[in-house]
Amino acid sequence: MPYLFQDSKPRPPALPGAARATHSSGKGYEELKRECLRKGVLFEDPDFPACNSSLFFSEKPPIPFVWKRPGDIVKDPKFILGGATRTDICQGDLGDCWLLAAVASLTLNEKTLARVVPLDQNFGPDYAGIFHFQFWQHSEWLDVVIDDRLPTFKGRLVFLHSAEHNEFWSALLEKAYAKLNGSYEALKGGSTIEAMEDFTGGVGEMYEVKKAPDNFYEILEKALKRCSLVGCSIDTSSAAESEAKTPFGLIKGHAYSVTGIDEVSYRGRQVQLIRIRNPWGQVEWNGPWSDNSPEWRSISPSEQRRLSQAARDDGEFWMKFEDFRVHFDRVEICNLTPDALEDSTAHKWEVTIHQGSWVRGSTAGGCRNFLETFWTNPQIKLHLTEKDDGQEECTFIAALMQKDRRKLKKLGAEMLTIGYSIYESPGRDGHLGKDFFRYHASKARSKTYINLREVSNRFKLPPGDYILVPTTFEPHQEADFCLRIFSEKKAVTEDLDENIAIDLPEPLNPTPSPQETEEEKQFRALFEQISGKDMEISAEELEYVLNAVFKKTKNIKFKNLSLISCRNIISLMDTSGNGKLEFSEFKVFWEKMKKWINIFLQFDFDKSGSMSSYELRSALKAAGYQLNNYLLQLIVLRYSDEQFQIEFDDFLNCLIRLENASRVFQALSVKNKEFINLNIGE
Repeated sequence: MPYLFQDSKPRPPALPGAARATHSSGKGYEELKRECLRKGVLFEDPDFPACNSSLFFSEKPPIPFVWKRPGDIVKDPKFILGGATRTDICQGDLGDCWLLAAVASLTLNEKTLARVVPLDQNFGPDYAGIFHFQFWQHSEWLDVVIDDRLPTFKGRLVFLHSAEHNEFWSALLEKAYAKLNGSYEALKGGSTIEAMEDFTGGVGEMYEVKKAPDNFYEILEKALKRCSLVGCSIDTSSAAESEAKTPFGLIKGHAYSVTGIDEVSYRGRQVQLIRIRNPWGQVEWNGPWSDNSPEWRSISPSEQRRLSQAARDDGEFWMKFEDFRVHFDRVEICNLTPDALEDSTAHKWEVTIHQGSWVRGSTAGGCRNFLETFWTNPQIKLHLTEKDDGQEECTFIAALMQKDRRKLKKLGAEMLTIGYSIYESPGRDGHLGKDFFRYHASKARSKTYINLREVSNRFKLPPGDYILVPTTFEPHQEADFCLRIFSEKKAVTEDLDENIAIDLPEPLNPTPSPQETEEEKQFRALFEQISGKDMEISAEELEYVLNAVFKKTKNIKFKNLSLISCRNIISLMDTSGNGKLEFSEFKVFWEKMKKWINIFLQFDFDKSGSMSSYELRSALKAAGYQLNNYLLQLIVLRYSDEQFQIEFDDFLNCLIRLENASRVFQALSVKNKEFINLNIGE
């Protein structure tokens, strides 16, 4: 599908209370619920119907699912029973442990949970079969409405369910998230950080445990204290190892939640512990400090109660932090953004957000390995002005997210490999060209290019101006993206492509010269031969004249100009309004034409008679037109072919239309100025 440029001007994050209704009717949850209660019917969601298309897009259901409402499954359904806790998360037959690990972490923060799962919902007297949940998506909060029909088999929930069989908030949350992404199947496989961000609007950081800093325990402790969501996992070396059980009871390729971190006094010394939860609700670590390990016998009952330690097969367990670093490979931390924090809370982040697109042929330039097109990627200018307290540098996190790839799975889309580079600004405005990147190295960049939804890294740079270039690894790959800059001190960002400028020379007026040039003599002879004594030619005759000239020019390999081009030329140059071109008008046009031919040849690097669409920005700038990404992408979609090449005929048409448009714009500007002056005079 085509990706059109989205305005990437910085914008503030969404306000905490503002969630946009997403139902196709345009109505919000409360209005839909009132309608159902007035009519005495239970809500049925036409946007996510109880049918196979909501379950799978690439296969048929392996078993005959039956959609049932909670009241048809149990006698006394409850939305939340005894509070929403991490023990309410039990995985079903869907490979979405990454999502469930995030849900378990979500329950540790009551304020954040209440944002995602509005707690004033129930199966009481005002029950209407309708529920709603709120998720963050690319800088805004969305309110997702669902009906409560859930897929079952033999009277039991097939997917996510609570340990209490009459509690349904977690199953309904999973359904709402499936709707957000198009289907239940779309939730198969993922990274815990993805769901964590959708629950908080936060920004993720990923640590390789074996390479983590020495103060990693303190980092995790601080993250949990400030209500960050934390997950962890064990890498696999092959697909065969996925969900393989280790001798210590841990599951490879499986997403776990980190639910606590603490220290205990054990035999006269302090021991660092970490608490982990398996979203399966069972299968636990069986090494030191596991539920029934002998270490707990040396810990007092009161200390065990403080740590919520209990020998239950509920999927949650403690382990020594040293063992955690040995057995686990990755930790994902989702830091909360300012809109998710209370005003009185310390450690707030400043955030700016940019929306943009990589579009084939214009702004999908690929990484620095592809220098010829790298410079065409979107460019964001970052002003770092305030140093960190007591430091000489500025700390910020750059988070680049590709949008809607999970939702587009059913169309064959996959996660692209993405990353970014950061350069010191040369101190001038405008989109930086190829030569700048040829001769300047980056000051910082993402640690790696990787096919995750988001790539984020923390940086410390001296105060100054920098250029951030977000890219896919390969050129010509299309996607929408969201770039967020989090900083401990306020940072200012701006898009380098937002200014549109026209810098054309004054129109040429033909001045009679005492002696015609040889070129003019040849044209006059052609004109007289074709037009007759009036020396005026039609579009058809102009087509013949220009193509005859091009055929005789050795260094030009253009294909014939089209009749449409010639009609456009006449519309541009015809001052008399008779639909024909006089010889004097043609002479003025030919001066333009020679300039445009030279520009085209300058950017036709292989002398093939066509120009790469990625060079169009520079070619148009040489002709006097500075365009933003949006206009550039529209022009490329209109004039380039499938190989991102632009023939001279199309380049000519493009320039003619731009000049016509600039004349209209200038005329309107003059009229507006006269109108303003007139009003001021009155």
